[in-house]
Amino acid sequence: MASSTPQKVQVVIVGAGLSGLCAAREIHNAGLSYIVVEAMDRVGGKTLSVPVDPTTKSGLVDMGAAWLNDTSQSEIYGLAKEFGFELVEQRATGINLHRDSRGEIHRVAYGKLADLPPEQLAQLDQVLHSIADHVDRCDLDDPSNGPDAKGLDSLNVVEFIEKNYGKEASFLAPYMTRSLLGAEPQQVSALFLLDLCKRATGLKNVTSDLKEGGQYLRNRQGNQSFCARLEKQLHAGSVKLSTPVESITQSASGCTVTASDGRAYEAQKVILSVPAALQPKIKFEPDLPPARKQLTEQARFGFYAKTVLVYKEPWWHAANLSGEYTTDNGAIAFSRDTCVPQDGQYSITCFHAGERGEAWSQLSAEQRQKTVLDDFNAAFSKVVPTVPQPVKVVEKIWAKEPWALGGPVHILKPGIMTSDAGKCLVDAFGNIHFVGTETSHLWRGYMDGAVRSGKRGGQEVIAALAAKQ
Repeated sequence: MASSTPQKVQVVIVGAGLSGLCAAREIHNAGLSYIVVEAMDRVGGKTLSVPVDPTTKSGLVDMGAAWLNDTSQSEIYGLAKEFGFELVEQRATGINLHRDSRGEIHRVAYGKLADLPPEQLAQLDQVLHSIADHVDRCDLDDPSNGPDAKGLDSLNVVEFIEKNYGKEASFLAPYMTRSLLGAEPQQVSALFLLDLCKRATGLKNVTSDLKEGGQYLRNRQGNQSFCARLEKQLHAGSVKLSTPVESITQSASGCTVTASDGRAYEAQKVILSVPAALQPKIKFEPDLPPARKQLTEQARFGFYAKTVLVYKEPWWHAANLSGEYTTDNGAIAFSRDTCVPQDGQYSITCFHAGERGEAWSQLSAEQRQKTVLDDFNAAFSKVVPTVPQPVKVVEKIWAKEPWALGGPVHILKPGIMTSDAGKCLVDAFGNIHFVGTETSHLWRGYMDGAVRSGKRGGQEVIAALAAKQ
């Protein structure tokens, strides 16, 4: 039964993913009292590490956030070093495979843009350099203030590509938005995408598996272990799982956070580590300001899912294949090698994104697996004599998680980014402070961004409470 007397603390943190737990650690280290409430039955948010062998709990695969780097992602890398995690370099060698809309399989050496004649490759390279220039001109402090910001925000990604580079270049648009956001390019503001790439240190790095890229390193211990270790640093019993927040009522003196089970928590400050797209699930009293409310109504998640194919051995290595496979119109948007050789864990992870992924998700579990294997095996059998059957298949459809809903970060359609709604991401509302990877200045949508935002929110609240004394 719910307690009739609210529990009183100085700070309530809503959400036990990376950003919420990093905020909680800041609050803990400052000696303030706190409670963390989490809707899911586990910590981790969009990090989820699953053992290939449930009996031995060994050979982890990451079904959510998967990568980090050791250069520009200093916050998440710092945590990895603090916790003693072993990092595995992403395989970035061999031959990539691509299936075009006609079903033809193309072999592309890793690092090469596409299987095209030299003249067309040079043209494609020029287009990508020009897009990178657009990215570099974005103003991270005020995206609406960059060169032609309003013009860019009036276009979706397809319109931006076609306006600047012609219809023949429009094939680039879905590759950019599906891989990063799980969304179709018609759904995304061009300014939103360009700004996101700038926050990830540029177009080259956001797509790269190399040293400074967003996909350079993986974690042998699994990325959910970041949250497990953070939780252990907090007071025992301070993280309340399976506790969705129903309402937040605030006054000048503080807030009352009420969970769906009726339990209430009174605090001077609330740190809300809940994405804007999920904030409509919470009743706010008084209501959110108009700009913030519009943001919560307009922000939405793309579709993202993974199917991990686990094998007895890394047969594609012997065939000089990278494990990377892309399609123009298949259920698999792209794949990556996700082996951890130290654990005898040999896998390729297939990503499903956008409308194609959503259509695939409507199939039965048996049909989904068959569709993936048929597509995958048809492509790789063009290169190797026999494609072995996987010893295990692990699937995760994030859109079916009510407290996650989809891609790594929300998307905004044209017109929102340069409006008041697009400018209020990090603005506190009274005693409610907002964190989450979507609010990070750098590496928005990544684990590093989640850590940065949590630390920022924690310090923001510590400073505000100190100023009241």
